[in-house]
Amino acid sequence: MKDFTCYNPTRIEFGKGKEQNIGQYIAEYGVKKVLIVYGSERIKKSGLFEIVTKSLSDKGIAYEQLGGVVSNPVMSKVYEGIELAKATKVDAVLAVGGGSVLDSSKAISVGALYEGDVWDFFVGKTSVTKALKIFDIITLAATGSEMNAYGVVTNEKTKEKLSLGGVVTFPTVSVINPKLQATVTRDYLAYSAADIFAHSLDMYFSATYLPEFIAAHTENILNTVIRTTEILLENPDDYNARGEFAWAATQALNQSTFTGIEGNRYDTHFLEHTLSAEYNIPHGAGLSIIVPAWMKYQKKYLPERFKRFADKVFGLENADAGIEALINWYKKIGTPVTLKEGNIPEEDIPALVDKLMAIAKLWLGSEYYTKEMITSVLEKSK
Repeated sequence: MKDFTCYNPTRIEFGKGKEQNIGQYIAEYGVKKVLIVYGSERIKKSGLFEIVTKSLSDKGIAYEQLGGVVSNPVMSKVYEGIELAKATKVDAVLAVGGGSVLDSSKAISVGALYEGDVWDFFVGKTSVTKALKIFDIITLAATGSEMNAYGVVTNEKTKEKLSLGGVVTFPTVSVINPKLQATVTRDYLAYSAADIFAHSLDMYFSATYLPEFIAAHTENILNTVIRTTEILLENPDDYNARGEFAWAATQALNQSTFTGIEGNRYDTHFLEHTLSAEYNIPHGAGLSIIVPAWMKYQKKYLPERFKRFADKVFGLENADAGIEALINWYKKIGTPVTLKEGNIPEEDIPALVDKLMAIAKLWLGSEYYTKEMITSVLEKSK
């Protein structure tokens, strides 16, 4: 194990009915007024919004509300939230929804205490040091945002999809009730699985040093996602499978897979964010296109790691067979594996390469993210 610092202050409240206690959880931190951020009106039709607001009111916590966050969250909604948070003087943000809602809430929490343009944090002009407290009730397992500090948002004007984060943007309390995730569509279950895979494989296939403990932990996450996804496609109401899937999503990006490793990057996310910013493809769908293509490019650097993946995850003997097995599994669960299947024109590859080259330095990988590397991966994804 390499030296590391591990810090994760997020409190997880996991289980049935935990959303009913959100007022109590928030009150414990002295919060008097929150901004509730959500996506579609589905949470009102399902009764979840009423449960949340009653719990808040019972504890004397006032609230404002901001709906309409979309699946690839955009800066215009963040700006709207910041303006509302400042005008109404809330002292916390409560995200009720999936990763897009929580990512937007993190940006709003930072922007509410900043006098400049919150996009400054995304492009590295300044660092995140202050934010309103963040709470969430997560209704879609995928991004792991419920237990990490990062929020990803698309700037519609520049077509850039970037992230912000700091110690203060870890959620204070995250509620995970697997029953709330049972209504996720088949498509988004598949996209979520692909997102969890990418969070795991970015590290697994880029780290120059990977301890045995972390390798096995990551493989367990991957195998859990495969097993539970297949169960949930047949029976969406299987609570145990839903719970394991949700916890695997959290574990994949809460730092537990990053301790003691060295040299990891976020290659597939660097490559995919431009796809979803440009074409509004679901993030997980973009990742299932990029990941196999990137693996084909990356395998020459870590051949033994790829061989291990094939063995531990799919019970196969060589790297190419493992990559092909992953492609076939993506097809089985119904998420795209080529640019064509994602309705992304192959003739756009040169323009995509230019856009990716322009932002490579923001991903701290400009030396590795060469024109040859980017072009090769995108060509392999056709």
